[in-house]
Amino acid sequence: MAPGAFDGFESRYLELLAALAGAALRVSELLETLERDAAQHGLVARDLMQEAQERRGGHLVGKSQLMAQLREEVRLVAGSDMNVLITGETGVGKELVARGVHAASGRRDQPLIYVNCAALPESVAESELFGHARGAFTGATTARAGKFQVADHGTLFLDEIGELPLTVQPLLLRALQEGEIQAVGADELRHVDVRVVAATNRDLAREVEAGRFRRDLFHRLDVYQIHVPALRERREDVPVLAGLFCDLARRGLGLGPVRIRPDALALLEVAPWPGNVRELENAISRAVLRASAGVERGEPVVVTAEHLTLATDQPPSAARGEAGARAVARLSEGQTLRQALDDHARRLIGAAVDAAGGNWAAAARALGVQRSNLHRTAARLGLRGESATPGPRAGRRGRR
Repeated sequence: MAPGAFDGFESRYLELLAALAGAALRVSELLETLERDAAQHGLVARDLMQEAQERRGGHLVGKSQLMAQLREEVRLVAGSDMNVLITGETGVGKELVARGVHAASGRRDQPLIYVNCAALPESVAESELFGHARGAFTGATTARAGKFQVADHGTLFLDEIGELPLTVQPLLLRALQEGEIQAVGADELRHVDVRVVAATNRDLAREVEAGRFRRDLFHRLDVYQIHVPALRERREDVPVLAGLFCDLARRGLGLGPVRIRPDALALLEVAPWPGNVRELENAISRAVLRASAGVERGEPVVVTAEHLTLATDQPPSAARGEAGARAVARLSEGQTLRQALDDHARRLIGAAVDAAGGNWAAAARALGVQRSNLHRTAARLGLRGESATPGPRAGRRGRR
């Protein structure tokens, strides 16, 4: 630029031009800062979502063959767009499997919407699933989107699908068949692209035969079935899960390192766990809280068998066997919880060893525990190593 190019301009115009240039520069710098902060916030949000997932149980945890097969099934079906029916007892982690299917699918960046069918009253179930128009019924002052619309392009998880009212089942069937929904009080149909993952602790085939569930809906849902095993079927996963739940309890309570002593771990490994993984998590949470009493902040916390209180208020069933029923019955006779649990463990171990002809390695395999843990538990309970007959009891350890 030639010297004196601005000589013809008044100074106030030059000052205004300089101010505008400075403002533009500051705006540019501010935009760069905002973009950088947004990227950082995105990373933080991703980390927080990952942490939230871990606090809910994270991934499908376990080293057993059954869990390896389960993870492979999740990986296999996630890559498709098939509807999935997840079966298993209460507390085994069916919701976690559903989250795993969604997270590994092509819909992972779209919403995963949860619906508890057991909590849907028949009077509002249709509105909750498919939405309603304004004025559709008394109190409908505004239009409201249903779960199917909210889950469009994503995944809809229908938990406890066996509890869905019969009157709503035909509407769900139409949504699955045609990919179309109609809000309550609306005239037009809406197309939705939703993958449905359903879960139940019921035998839906029996529910169909009993007339409590539609056969055509069952087959629409049961395109690919995943069965989640009970915890008693994969006892080798108990130590891994116990460690995970100890860490979750540690973080939740703000404690120092937490570890489980072998006597507590041995008791956990032979417990019947009718409530499955959820019951184990609750037992660990209680035990960690008790073990932390009187421990200085940041100091190690050690969970022992004395800190464990395993639930025994469920009614005896065939799954827990006659020995479990006798153990629960003794509680009403003045026996302590610890004594009842020990008696149950003695009978369980004794039956396994007797059935294996005195072969402790075979008994350990039948119980799904390590042989060393079985010997340790047997010694604590006063059982002789050579047989399952009671040994010395007055606080002395039985010999192996």
